[in-house]
Amino acid sequence: MKFAFFPAKAKSRIKIPKNVLDELPQRIGLFTTVQFVESLQGIKEQIEKTGREVLLLRPPHSVREGQLLGCGIKKFDESIDAFLFVGDGRFHPLTLLLRNNQKVICYDPFTKKKSELTKKDVEYALKREKAGYVKFLSSKRVGVLISTKPGQNRRNLAKKLKEHFPDKKFYYFLFDQLNFAELENFPFVECWVNTACPRIMIDDIRKFRKPVINIEALLEKFLPEGTKIPPR
Repeated sequence: MKFAFFPAKAKSRIKIPKNVLDELPQRIGLFTTVQFVESLQGIKEQIEKTGREVLLLRPPHSVREGQLLGCGIKKFDESIDAFLFVGDGRFHPLTLLLRNNQKVICYDPFTKKKSELTKKDVEYALKREKAGYVKFLSSKRVGVLISTKPGQNRRNLAKKLKEHFPDKKFYYFLFDQLNFAELENFPFVECWVNTACPRIMIDDIRKFRKPVINIEALLEKFLPEGTKIPPR
């Protein structure tokens, strides 16, 4: 079966109101969703005219710089004061908080309102991730969640866990759609490693009865600095 994807883009161009511009820090990372990518360059130029510096960064899977996807979790090494997300809702900008310490400023082009997100908005997920890491270290029997969905299937990377942690027994669970209730049928599993969509750590973390950690967060702690983890 073949698929064709057609992005639904906004017809009008977005401009940031003066009261929002005046409150922006000096150096920002600018993001939006595919609906508003055609406005990015204009927004960038508008902000730069105020004497501020704007960076258009590219998260994983994004086709264009400045385009933000919900699964595009990444730590950006560039020195910036804050992220500016132009779009509606919290789903996309929350992804910036898991690996970055800067606050996220949001401007909704529909409501014309500004809001801010901080680490407190993902505090529970971060605590659970830390707990998942600690539990992983002491676990002997680990369940590895592997999705068959295109773009989420990381079977090869999941198999490498055995190379890095030969003292642990890994059980691989392959699925198209994750059924959290089914995980209760495997009481011998002490903790879970998620190789599917990393947003599970934000959106579905409360559905896990046992500790869980994303494979990227796990390998980042063990692999030598600078080692590139294969993208999804």
